[in-house]
Amino acid sequence: MALILENQELQPGIMKMTLAYQEKNVRPGQFFMLRAWDKDPLLSRPISVYDYQPGKLSFLYQVVGKGTAILKELRSGNELEIQGPYGNGFPQIDTDLLIIGGGIGIAPLFYLARDFKTKNPHKKCRAYLGFRDNPYVTEAFEAICDEVVINVGGIITDDVKTNNSETVMTCGPEIMMKAVSKIIPDSTNVYVSLEAHMACGIGACLGCSCQTKNGNKKVCKDGPVFLREEVFDV
Repeated sequence: MALILENQELQPGIMKMTLAYQEKNVRPGQFFMLRAWDKDPLLSRPISVYDYQPGKLSFLYQVVGKGTAILKELRSGNELEIQGPYGNGFPQIDTDLLIIGGGIGIAPLFYLARDFKTKNPHKKCRAYLGFRDNPYVTEAFEAICDEVVINVGGIITDDVKTNNSETVMTCGPEIMMKAVSKIIPDSTNVYVSLEAHMACGIGACLGCSCQTKNGNKKVCKDGPVFLREEVFDV
């Protein structure tokens, strides 16, 4: 069980939850299974890590169904069950970093960017963030990234400019990540973070299998981060 320190609504349907968390070794791109109910709904909810610092673990999530609606009603001082961290997360790189996020898909990219700049203060991190309507947490990205481009109501991939010194990491709607994969030159590594319905988070149930160039793999255990050429036709 984990103690909730804050569960704030940033704008309608967009929540930021911070938990007291004393464990270590949470990597950017990993996720936890969250649960604050007994039997209904049946499954826990997989939520990406938005940020991690010693003693605190944060999630940015969108209220889209019964489970996340229950999470929204929790308050400071409440407890919930968490399991994790799960998944392989984003890799460590020795180039500059370009992140491209769409909607709630920006959630795992913040910890990625902050961790990268902490470990590589002299390398550049640029961010492209796309939103259907009102943007959120953009100030947090602007505080750590060297450049942030925000697109509201348009197509974020239309704005993207790349260079050969960067590695690209992206998370968001699949159609956006496929577009990213097509516009980035083949010489640049592109990592995509997939989303899938999950029952266990550890690869036991096979509920989150996805087709890759090397056969079926599990998003929860083999992913959620894959090289673009593993999962998309490019």
